[in-house]
Amino acid sequence: MKILGIEHIGIAVKDLDTSSPFWSHILNLQHKGKETVQDQGVLTDIYDTTQGKVELLQSLGEDTPIGKFLLKKGPGVHHVCFEVDDINKAIKELKELNIQVLSDTPTVGAEGYKVIFIHPKSSGGVLVELAEKP
Repeated sequence: MKILGIEHIGIAVKDLDTSSPFWSHILNLQHKGKETVQDQGVLTDIYDTTQGKVELLQSLGEDTPIGKFLLKKGPGVHHVCFEVDDINKAIKELKELNIQVLSDTPTVGAEGYKVIFIHPKSSGGVLVELAEKP
């Protein structure tokens, strides 16, 4: 598996309207857009740093991954995402190394990326996402 760089840092927020002005107006990061990822139950708001992105994550309900995270831990860093050259190859290599992935096949995430998550038990307590650019 080849890591191409940090794609984004995912940050769980209670409300995008309250949280996004810091990223857009105070830090002056370029706004890439908002997108709903229905199968993850999340509304994303993406900001580009030119060397990776910040992805704000607002839950679409309490029974979603971000909703559960917010109830348990509150707002904050949810995951780090690395861009890979071949997501299917990455999944195969991780499984061969007995790394626990949350799915055997990639799903489509924000911006059309193919994504997979690595369980925090396999990565020292950090939820790691791998993403292949469309």
